[in-house]
Amino acid sequence: MVGNLLLRGMLAGLIAGILVFAFAHTFGEPLVDAAIAFEEASAQAAGEAAEPEIVSRATQAGLGLFTGVMAYSVAVGGLFALAFAFVHGRFSSLSARGTSAVIAIAAFVAIVIVPSIKYPANPPAVGNPDTIGVRTELFFLMIVVSLAALIAAVALSRRLSERFGLWNGAIIAGIVYLVFIGVVLYLLPPINEVPENFSAMVLWRFRTTSLGMHVILWAALGLAFGALAEKRVKGGQRGRPATAFH
Repeated sequence: MVGNLLLRGMLAGLIAGILVFAFAHTFGEPLVDAAIAFEEASAQAAGEAAEPEIVSRATQAGLGLFTGVMAYSVAVGGLFALAFAFVHGRFSSLSARGTSAVIAIAAFVAIVIVPSIKYPANPPAVGNPDTIGVRTELFFLMIVVSLAALIAAVALSRRLSERFGLWNGAIIAGIVYLVFIGVVLYLLPPINEVPENFSAMVLWRFRTTSLGMHVILWAALGLAFGALAEKRVKGGQRGRPATAFH
C-alpha cells in the first residue's frame, strides 16, 4: 500500500511540477531578468568587472528551471504520500481527498506562509553573498520549527478535544501554535539586505510570484494526489479488513 501511494505521490508531484514550471517560466523569469539587469548596472556603475556567464540565461530559464522544479516537485510529492500514508486512518477519519487537502493546506501554512513572513523570497541582486549561509540556515530553521510546532499543535488538539470537544480543542491548539510562532518570529534575527534603489515593484512582484508558485504546487498536490489515492484506498478497503489502515 505505501509503495503504491508513494508512486501516486510522485505522479502527483510530476503534474504539479509541470504547472509550477509553466507559471514560473511565464511570470517569474522576466522578474529575474529585471533583477539581474539591476545587478549588472550596479556593478558597472561601481567599476566592477562583469562576471563570466558559466550557464546561459536561456538554459537557466529553460532546461535548468524545468529540471529543478520537476526534481523538487516529485520529491515533495513522494514525501506528501508518506505523510498521507501515516495520517490517513490513524489521525484522520476524512476521505482520501479530504485528508490530502488538509495535509496540503497544513504543509502550505507551515512550510511556506510562516517562514515567508520572517524571511520572504528575494530575487537576484538582493542579499549579501557573504551572508548567504546564515540566511539559508535561518530559513530552514524556521521551516523545521514551524513544522514541529504544527505537529505538536495537532497532538495537543487531539488531547484537548477529549476534554473540551473537537472544535474547542482545535481552536485552543491553533491559538497556542500562533502564539508560539509569533514568539519565534520575534526572537529570530531580521534580515534586510534590499538595496535602497532596488525597484519596489520588482521585489513585490517577485515575492508574490514565488508565493503563487507554492500555491500551485500544494494545491495541485492536494487535489491530484487525493484523486489518485482515493481509488487505491477504496480498492484496499474492499480487499482488506477495515482495520488494515489503523
